[in-house]
Amino acid sequence: MITLSADTRPNSARPTPAHRHGPSLVSVRDGLWRVVDRSGAVLGHIEREGHGDTERYLARRLLASSRRIEMGAFWRIDDAADCFR
Repeated sequence: MITLSADTRPNSARPTPAHRHGPSLVSVRDGLWRVVDRSGAVLGHIEREGHGDTERYLARRLLASSRRIEMGAFWRIDDAADCFR
């Protein structure tokens, strides 16, 4: 399971520990996280999207430097981050 640390401010460039063998989340700005592997390579992004009183998290995987694949929309950030395992 991937969780965010308490420090998810937009200016925080500190990787968020996820799982010992899984990816980490790095805050890019409010509502956007970069997903990186243990070596620091960028795997993709997770973006928070609001819908009235609810939020969901959009996962996008990066392939080559210019291609993105929509992985899906999830109600929990942990579920969105699991796409990158």
